[in-house]
Amino acid sequence: MDDQNKIIEALSSGPMRPGEISQSTGLDKDKVAKVLKGLKAEGKVISPKRCYYGLPE
Repeated sequence: MDDQNKIIEALSSGPMRPGEISQSTGLDKDKVAKVLKGLKAEGKVISPKRCYYGLPE
């Protein structure tokens, strides 16, 4: 499973902060931030409130 899918799977349980995503997926925080930025640009991830990320409804 690639990093994007790991992050999307982690977010399926609800909005999370990057640090929580990092713990859940086992990925480095910097890697999570980089992948989140790309996912947000593609519209696959939204930021419902500051410093939180979730999946669009």
